[in-house]
Amino acid sequence: MPRPLPLRVLARGALRGRVRDGARWRSAAALFTSMTALAATSLGPGHALAEPLASPCALTRTGAHHSEGVDTWNASYERPTRPLDAVMVFLSFPDSAPRTTPAELTGDYFPATSRFFEQASYGRFTVRPHPQRAWIQMPHPSTSYAIQRDWNAGDRAAYLRDALSVADPRVDFSRYDVVYFVADPDAPGVDSDATKVVNLDAPLHADGKDIRRVVTVFEKHPPDRLVLAHETGHVFDLPDLYHRPTDGKGDWDTYVGDWDLMGSQFGLSPDLFGWHKWRLGWLEPHQVACVLGTGTTRLTLEPLEAGPAGAGVGAAGAGAGGAAGTGVLASRSAASAADRTAGASGSGAPGGAGVPGGSKRSDKPSGASGRSGPDATAAGAGAAWQGPRLPAKALSASAPGAGAPAVSPGALGVAAPPGSKPFGVGRGTKLAVVPTGPDSAIALEARGSAGNDGSTCEQGILVYRVRSGTESGSGPIQVLDAHPRTEACWEDSVYPPLADAPVRLGESFKVPGADVRVQVEDRTASGAWTVRITTG
Repeated sequence: MPRPLPLRVLARGALRGRVRDGARWRSAAALFTSMTALAATSLGPGHALAEPLASPCALTRTGAHHSEGVDTWNASYERPTRPLDAVMVFLSFPDSAPRTTPAELTGDYFPATSRFFEQASYGRFTVRPHPQRAWIQMPHPSTSYAIQRDWNAGDRAAYLRDALSVADPRVDFSRYDVVYFVADPDAPGVDSDATKVVNLDAPLHADGKDIRRVVTVFEKHPPDRLVLAHETGHVFDLPDLYHRPTDGKGDWDTYVGDWDLMGSQFGLSPDLFGWHKWRLGWLEPHQVACVLGTGTTRLTLEPLEAGPAGAGVGAAGAGAGGAAGTGVLASRSAASAADRTAGASGSGAPGGAGVPGGSKRSDKPSGASGRSGPDATAAGAGAAWQGPRLPAKALSASAPGAGAPAVSPGALGVAAPPGSKPFGVGRGTKLAVVPTGPDSAIALEARGSAGNDGSTCEQGILVYRVRSGTESGSGPIQVLDAHPRTEACWEDSVYPPLADAPVRLGESFKVPGADVRVQVEDRTASGAWTVRITTG
């Protein structure tokens, strides 16, 4: 179910934000012109180790509704790793003559919804709409169904039963993976706040097919921005990430702010979290680095929104079923002399103008809490690549490939399977995970200003906490604010206190309640971020 339009947005007349799908996107082509240098390198004494898709980081899926566990997939939900066909059935009522056409309502949602998922999945997935051409009239007036956000189960069941009954003679439901029942938005009994996915304990049956969930659409025309993409996310077992106030008067966006579509369809940065892309099968195994033990690990994180050039649906790299344990070579060694030399120049002022990844706009002075100055290291310290498992003695030699830097004794290689895609822009490491308990983890990802995040407020390393045992709507993911004393983009953000949450270039952030520190050291020419993670 989508969250309501933020009151602050209504108050400032920012309805323009609901139709800006791409109007403010800024080109990032210049940022991704060279290959990303992948680095997953431990620095200093200790036992921190970056591993790809290691089981300790794939939190166990629990009985919580829409659990954020990654270790298994709930087979009762479609997994969006192939194009899916969606039927749009348009329902009118005897108490109202429609003032819009099915074609107009289809244009409210497509191609925007398909485009969102194509970009979020790096071309692995799209929704193919199949709209019906005519209205189909329900047997009872719209007011008789008592449609509202917290819908009575009996009234909702009556609505679904009638909808299927009138649609079945005209629609072959066996052909479709997703069902959208779209109500006449101008009927007197239709409440736009009632749009949601209905999960059925006892499935409906039509044309030899079990229909286990239906998206009931009651949106006004034109609808809220990206609302159908949000609801379609629930079809794939994604949770609501907003906080619903018990009195209905508080702020809905305190958990994740603008940073994921499942938190707000109005967000400035609505691309799905890297964690969700992992769950859905859109990240290859080598693109997730699991940081275990204590010590210091350096990673180069590619921007989450960066996808391989020219990738088509279903053609962007390996499938979701790739074996775990492929990909990253992590070096464990004593810190080099350069690493032990703090204060190297060249990072620039944190968040300063002209610095890649710096602030687009800060509406309040930056606070000093939780920050430290730059602690850069010499370029080229450490290395990582795909390759076969080798003995430690062999790993002390140069890495494969011309010009590759040397690897210290004790490095660990992880074999790459035949046919693995090369690292580079669009296929580099996207997500780092630090497990903090059997059902909790800290996740890190680089958020930039392209693709679905084209109107983002601040760039940098976004840090968030994941709990697989927490129910949908109760905060299964919570963004951690690296700048708790400041706000940003107050005129456009759904929750300005989290709009400047990412850790910027040259900053250091201590994760509250966990022995984890994140330091953003550098930004490569291709736009990737060099991050140092210290645990313990």
